[in-house]
Amino acid sequence: MNTMRAIVQDGPGGPEVLRIAEVERPEPDRVEVLVRVHAAGVNPADWKTRAGGGSVPGLGWDVSGVVEAVGPGVTLYEPGDEVFGMPRFPHPAGAYAEYVTAPPRHFARKPAGIDHVQAAALPLAALTAWQGLIDTAGVQAGQRVLIHAAAGGVGHLAVQIAKLKGAYVIGTAREAKHEFVRGLGADEVVDYTKVDFAEAVREVDVVLDTIGGDYGLRSLETLRDGGTLVSYVPPVEDDLLAAAEKRGIKAGWTLVEPDYAAMKEIAALVEAGRLRVAIDSVFPLEDAAKAHEHGETGRTTGKIVLTVAP
Repeated sequence: MNTMRAIVQDGPGGPEVLRIAEVERPEPDRVEVLVRVHAAGVNPADWKTRAGGGSVPGLGWDVSGVVEAVGPGVTLYEPGDEVFGMPRFPHPAGAYAEYVTAPPRHFARKPAGIDHVQAAALPLAALTAWQGLIDTAGVQAGQRVLIHAAAGGVGHLAVQIAKLKGAYVIGTAREAKHEFVRGLGADEVVDYTKVDFAEAVREVDVVLDTIGGDYGLRSLETLRDGGTLVSYVPPVEDDLLAAAEKRGIKAGWTLVEPDYAAMKEIAALVEAGRLRVAIDSVFPLEDAAKAHEHGETGRTTGKIVLTVAP
């Protein structure tokens, strides 16, 4: 039996339930590839799943690595190809491991000019921003877009994608992060610790809410009639939906999904130097628990990444 190192957990709980173990290495089935993982991104979905997911088959969805083997029917890649992607989301993928299998179109070719750490930080956050802004909200040039937690994993990429579409971008962030957010292209930054964004921001066309809680209802105050509120945090309460409907505002939550076409576009933007990912911190695979502890502070700038293979 071929084995590999992977992060496992025996039940729900805090970061301390995560441990490194030797487990059976997966093998690619029909129309699947086996990828040797060089780096794995860490996302809020990971610690939320860890905390409440019971006996989780394997955490992690962000991957950058090298194709090790291909199953029958695969023509898109061959062994040795460098790829990155978000395999199987929201179903278990087990990216906190030395190897992962998935359908080939859950990956795209890794952008040239960036390393595996940077590439592993991109898929889930970039696709979340891309699908919310472009597919759900249909952002157009000249529109005003409000992005909450603009220095975070999804937020900092959403700022750049909205600017690439020609939008006027307003971000919320602590004052210490304003320079970073402006450096991404934001036109305005609001310090949510000192100012009520619901009073300070008006007449926006699109809001991206990565925070949840009362942010959705408060964000309605910033939107024009007929605007769009995209939430990434369920549930969206009935009172919010009713208030939005009265004003012709499209509101609801969306969950990211694997997207080969968007991944290729994201890779092209990265290669052209038009989209960049910020790395907050890097941990070795065995320190996954420490990475979760750090992520759960809610104070990160950009993305957390685990290094797996050298």
